Amino acid sequence: MHDLAARVDAFGRSQIRVMFDHAEAAAASGADLVRLEVGEPDFDTPAHVTEAAFEAARDGATDYTASVGIGPLRDAIADTLQTEYDLAYGPDQVVATTGGMEALHVATLTLVDPGESVFVPSPAWPNYEIHAALAGGHLESVELPYPYDLDADRLIDAMDDDTAAVVLTTPSNPTGRVYDPTPIRRVTAAAAEHDAYVIADEVYAGLTYDRDPTGIAALVDQPERVVTVGSLSKTHAMTGWRLGWLAAADPVVEGATRVREATTSCPAAPAQHAGVAALTGPAAPEARMYEAFRERRDYVAERLNGIDGVRAPRPEGAFYAFLDVADVTDSLAFARRLLEETGVVLAPGSGFGAGGEGRLRLSFANSLDRLEEGLDRLEAFLEEAEST
Repeated sequence: MHDLAARVDAFGRSQIRVMFDHAEAAAASGADLVRLEVGEPDFDTPAHVTEAAFEAARDGATDYTASVGIGPLRDAIADTLQTEYDLAYGPDQVVATTGGMEALHVATLTLVDPGESVFVPSPAWPNYEIHAALAGGHLESVELPYPYDLDADRLIDAMDDDTAAVVLTTPSNPTGRVYDPTPIRRVTAAAAEHDAYVIADEVYAGLTYDRDPTGIAALVDQPERVVTVGSLSKTHAMTGWRLGWLAAADPVVEGATRVREATTSCPAAPAQHAGVAALTGPAAPEARMYEAFRERRDYVAERLNGIDGVRAPRPEGAFYAFLDVADVTDSLAFARRLLEETGVVLAPGSGFGAGGEGRLRLSFANSLDRLEEGLDRLEAFLEEAEST
């Protein structure tokens, strides 16, 4: 029997999903859990969005579409990028994808040759490493010290002529940081000098709390070297619809289209019509969700600031706080112990690369009541550990 491909052994399981599985087992045993490990809005998809999908399916929108997506969706994405994030992409520079995850995978396959490197500031979302490996490249993590500001010098010094891409995630998963324009400009200029691209993972851009969200391609002098990735999952409570996009200069779009034709062909047709409704319909549901997340952010930041032995940068976007807990050296073991002894479920920082070890990610995509309960339990746990 033929062995599995070597690339399969290049990466392990997501530690976020590992903790999710532990929590599911504990819940099945009747444990009283506070689930703060998964990054998924605790809101339903707005009713008008769901209805648009139903109506489209009833009217026959159940066939293949163009690989790049239906025209109205690409128009709506381009309009949203311009009005919300100051990004000047035309509809023909947009490729609709099966979620932001596929957009990132397609971008990597389009840009990275075997043996080339993809640079990522760490801590970072773990799938970037998998995407690089599947393209035959390799991930190079550049660790950012607390409080996880984008350190342009570290990234620029690490680049060489084998660099194919740099991934910048802002707002960041897992830290919640929003990168400042000056280091973004420096990193993008350096990438361009090496004929590399910046993959701008902006799936959380609509959840930026303390400044107006602006896309990376609008901040730099080399927008043609930027591939913008977005999604409806987090900002519109549409995780299960699997609808996202990449937007880029014409040569990248042409290459990405060829890759998509060999992968998922096109997003599900009803989901595309749902996306049109989400981007062009009433904005009130998303505004209510945004305000709820901002209120939770404020509460979590204040509570964490008052817990001895914990420090975390104030989240500026997304719905995560990244906790640096004193004396934690094995974050997975700590997360499992916290689950077993308190029922609080957090994601281990080691799941976000070497720069995350010793930390834990808390998702505040949960109600204020559950956040209060979870933080009460965490604080009591740490106080007891300190006294023993």
